[in-house]
Amino acid sequence: MSEVVVIQDLEWKYSNTKEFALRGVSLEIEENSFVGVVGANEQGKTTLISCINGLIPHSHHGVYRGSVQVFGKEVREQDALELATNVGMVFADPESQFTAMTVEEELAFGMENMGFDLSKIREQLDWVSDITMIGDLLDKSPYDISGGQKQRVAIASVLAMNPPIIIMDEPTSMIDPLGKQFIFNILRRLKEAREHTLIVVEHNIEQLASLSDQMLLIHEGKVARMAPPAEFFDDPAYLVERGIVAPEVTEFAYRLRELGQFSADIHLPLDLDNGIEITKSVLDRQHS
Repeated sequence: MSEVVVIQDLEWKYSNTKEFALRGVSLEIEENSFVGVVGANEQGKTTLISCINGLIPHSHHGVYRGSVQVFGKEVREQDALELATNVGMVFADPESQFTAMTVEEELAFGMENMGFDLSKIREQLDWVSDITMIGDLLDKSPYDISGGQKQRVAIASVLAMNPPIIIMDEPTSMIDPLGKQFIFNILRRLKEAREHTLIVVEHNIEQLASLSDQMLLIHEGKVARMAPPAEFFDDPAYLVERGIVAPEVTEFAYRLRELGQFSADIHLPLDLDNGIEITKSVLDRQHS
């Protein structure tokens, strides 16, 4: 795979602040991978993704150092249309993205601005309506539907333009548990299709871990850890010190490992099924 995002020695300080929000960030993101971004509040997660989608430095004033390349070209050198073509952004507050009076118009708005012909618009409308499960909402106002439905519409409006990179900034933070599950189902379908690079900032660690190819921890404006989930969660104590709690099944297995119940070279489980397997092996060994 090739790298679609390459960041080297990135530093950013907002105007009228004393401290840098990002400090010496370097990382690479591979094409069609799923990267889960985690970290405590105010550690630099949103600032980082804003540097990838071009909001920084194009829409914010401050001190910018280092390099952010998307598809081999500096973000600072790309105009708004080029950035919108390459990178789609879904915000935590879906209403901040809405501009139209009906959901169908909302989905078509971005495609029309990008010059899609009518047949392509119709094709994309059908596709995103199916994958985000909003086919019954097309004639409704995006402002008069539930919070979870609004977020699905926001995701659909970005997907409709089919950017190769899609960034989501805490897409489940403002919706109820059922709505959250709908969003993770959409993310799972997108991940399985492997047609987009997905960068998702999210506090739901358990759901995110099961989807991610790489987990990225931002702490105090730096990359504290970036690794595949099995490696990322192998030291829960390190994560707790930086404001992140591992999945409960991972923490449980970690306690067993600390008690010497299974080998330290076995990766901790990230889901319940794997956790049950490890616990069963421990019990079988004790009774053998």
